[in-house]
This record gives sequence, C-alpha cells and structure tokens, in this order.
Amino acid sequence: MTAEVLRMPRSGFGPRHVHAVAGCYFVASFAALGLPPFLTEILPELGDRTARWAGLLYVVPTAFGALGAPLWGRLADRFGRKPLLLRAQLGLTVAFLLAGWADSLGTFIAALVLQGILGGTFAACNGYLGAALEGTHLSRALTLMHGSARAALVVAPIVVGSLSSWLSPHRQYALLALLPLAAALLLAALPEPQAEEAELTEVAETSEPVPAALRSLYALEFAFVFSTVISFPYLISLVEERIPGASPTLSGVLFALPHLCYLIAAMPVHTAFRDRPRAGITIGFICVAIGLAGHSAADSLATLIGVRLVLGVGLTLGLVCLSVLAADCAKGRSPGGLFGSLEFFSKAGAVAAGVAAAAGSARYGPTAPLLTGAAVALITVCATILRSLCTRWSHTCPR
Repeated sequence: MTAEVLRMPRSGFGPRHVHAVAGCYFVASFAALGLPPFLTEILPELGDRTARWAGLLYVVPTAFGALGAPLWGRLADRFGRKPLLLRAQLGLTVAFLLAGWADSLGTFIAALVLQGILGGTFAACNGYLGAALEGTHLSRALTLMHGSARAALVVAPIVVGSLSSWLSPHRQYALLALLPLAAALLLAALPEPQAEEAELTEVAETSEPVPAALRSLYALEFAFVFSTVISFPYLISLVEERIPGASPTLSGVLFALPHLCYLIAAMPVHTAFRDRPRAGITIGFICVAIGLAGHSAADSLATLIGVRLVLGVGLTLGLVCLSVLAADCAKGRSPGGLFGSLEFFSKAGAVAAGVAAAAGSARYGPTAPLLTGAAVALITVCATILRSLCTRWSHTCPR
C-alpha cells in the first residue's frame, strides 16, 4: 500500500464532514470561551461581591477537563467516537443550563466542575476525526479545529459583551446552552467513522510511533500551551498600564491579534511545514519567546502591535506543527486514547499557566507572566535542539 493511499480519507468521509465537525465545535465553544472573561461581573450576583474567586474559577473547567479527557478518549475507542462526541455536546448543554440558572456560588461552581468533566468537546472532535482521516488530511483537519477555537476566542467575547446590555452574562449561560444542543443535533446526522482493519494493521507495522515520539509530543503540547496561555489573563492590565486611556475595544483588538494571525495564515503555514514540523515548532517557540519578552519593553501602540504580531506568528507555527506531529503519532493508534491524553497535557499546561500568571502578577506585576512564558519557550527551544542533535549523533555514530 502506497503512502498516498494511506493518506486518503476512509470511505464515506469527506471535507463536508470535517467542516461540519469544525463548525459545531465553533458553535459549542461560544459559552466556554466567551463567558469566563465576564466572571468578575457574574460572581457579585452570586454573593462574591469582590469577585475574589474569579481567577480560580477561570481554570476550574480546564482542570476537571484535563482529569476527564483520557477516560473519555478510551471510552470513545471502546464504544464509538460518535456517541462520545454527542455525549460531550450534551454534557456542555447540561452544565451551561445549570450555570445559567444557578442562584448560589456553590451551585455555579458545581456547574463549572460539570462543564469540565462532561465537556471535552475538542478531544472528542479530534478523536472522531482521527478515526476517519490520516496523514495530511488529518493534520489539515486538526489545523481547522484550532482555527475554530481561535475564531470563537475572538468572536464570542464580543457577542457576549453586546448581549450583556439586555441579558446579564450570568443568564447568558442558559441562553447559550442552546448552541451545544444544536451542535449535538447536527452531529447526530454524521456517520460513525469506520476504520479499515487491514489498513490499520499495515500502518501499525510500518509507521507506529515509538513511545519517545509520544512523550515528545506531550511535552511540546504542555510547554506550548503554558507559554502562550500565560499571557492571556493580565494582558488587558498591561495595555492599560502602557497606553493610559486605552479603550476596551483597543484592548480587545490587541488581545485578538495573535489569534487573527492564525485564522489568516494557518493553512499556508500547514502547506509550508507539513514535511518539517519539528523545524516549524522550533521557530514557533522562538517567535513566542521574542513576542512575549518584547511586551516588557513595548511602551507604545505601534510596538505593542508589533510584538503581538510576532507572538501571532509563533502561535500559528506552533499550533499547526503540533497538529502535524499529532497526525503522525495517530497512525496505527487508537485516536480516542491519543487525543484524550493530548488534551490532558494541553489543559494541564493551561492550568499551570493560570496559576503561574496569578502568582507572578501578584508579586511582580503584569509583565511577570509574559517573561515567565518567554523563559519556558526558550528552554523548550534549547531542549528541542539538543534532542535533535543527540538523535542525529546516535544515528551517525559508528557501532
């Protein structure tokens, strides 16, 4: 069987199915990504007048999502990817309804915990796609999924803010619960991806990644999420400090710039680096380090735009090349377990970033998280280059 045949989508699954999954993920992500920035407005309605729990509650769904992702992934491999994908969407529906109708802080926290445990739509979507696609087709689909997340991250807070003039963000949880419910109804029409056993057997014998490749993928995922997410929580404070009188709209645009870079450049970057993902991820970490460190010296709108764009280049290279590496590791493996474990490391990186950002900002100010992220990115670059040199040396050393 030729490599080109191995990269073809399995029977009955085409681009329209990929776009449907990505679209439903975008729709279902609205509340999960658009409402947490408004926790400081939601919590006073529930008795936390100073919103002192906002920082902790911001990462509660992520933390519990990390704990549940590997289990849901294994269950998907055992009972089918489509049922577990529908389970994730319906789980979000239940959690959002409970959060929207919560009348106490305890009930609201319970809803966020359920959101993390019952959600996991990103891992479920990737596991579903991983069972139907391979190689370049899968890495392009994963790149599109990241694009859905970036688009939701840009659009959702704007929509939530616009709706808040007539419906509080707290009650919007209940309204936006209709979105994952609608996504579940749409996904119900998709087929259950069927792996062809002969194809999987041959792939497993010839190109199954060694455990070292998986460990490397998980480590890169954790480090990349940590070094990028750590810049999110206190960016608005930094913008206000560097540009006094900056409007919320300007702050929002600066926040969105790196994600807009991804939406514009992701597919061209995929074409350029699909055959050399490790070079791409290394360049991506370098750009992330330069972009984050540059924030500490940026003192004008022009320089802030510049460093945000550099960060956007790093974000795009990193996410795209991680998708390519994940697609390579998925060959011959159960996709649910793989993407569930990958989601665990991703969410663990996000939780660690949130904790580090809170601790660093409280002690040293809003630039501390950015410098911490830059340091982690540089350490990862050095480790990646060293690993590459050691691997090359071991292959060329005479025995």
